Amino acid sequence: MLLLLVVHQLWWTNREARQGADRKVEALERQWGAETDPSDGSGAAGSATAPAITDPGAAPSGGTGATAGRRAAAPRWSQAYAVLDIPRLHLRVPVAEGTGKREVLDKGYVGHYPGTQQPGRAGNFAVAGHRNTHGEPFRHLDRLRKGDEVRVETADAVYTYTVDRTLPQTSARDSGVIAPVPRSLVRPGYGYRGPGYYLTLTTCTPEYTSRYRLVVWGTLTSMRPR
Repeated sequence: MLLLLVVHQLWWTNREARQGADRKVEALERQWGAETDPSDGSGAAGSATAPAITDPGAAPSGGTGATAGRRAAAPRWSQAYAVLDIPRLHLRVPVAEGTGKREVLDKGYVGHYPGTQQPGRAGNFAVAGHRNTHGEPFRHLDRLRKGDEVRVETADAVYTYTVDRTLPQTSARDSGVIAPVPRSLVRPGYGYRGPGYYLTLTTCTPEYTSRYRLVVWGTLTSMRPR
């Protein structure tokens, strides 16, 4: 029985969650494509790429705290509303509102921490994902390196963040890592000191445990309207 339980956790939950997450990514892409199809007169084609943001404290062109076009409505709890794309990890996974296990994380999604900012807005867009079982989207989060790109795609824009800092291990209760200006309360040598446009990725560490957290940070470097 124990062996069957291990097989279920390590294989079946991964298979089931990954398939569901892939379907959700495809559904979001279809939805966004329909909303921006110029043939129906409701969208715009050929939007220009916004200038790169070299200063983390600078606002993207188009205004502070705004998406590239219309301001998106706040997502409902457990609603999948964005796609996280990490080329280094060959990962495309839905982002849903909240970090509940059953409603979000166990579906193989990445969960947005309530109370943190939304993509592209001033502050800290912070998310969590499983490292093992249930799709394990952040299984290889430790492979990210300084300079790697992480893209967050929404109905309105594609936001590109560039990884610049990693906190290999901290307490699961270290709330400072998802603060508006992210900085570890446990290991204060890790983090930032001033306002900016930040991305925080968190997962459990070491593997197959939930005792500590691994944290990867990035800053917004470009925004492309859809």
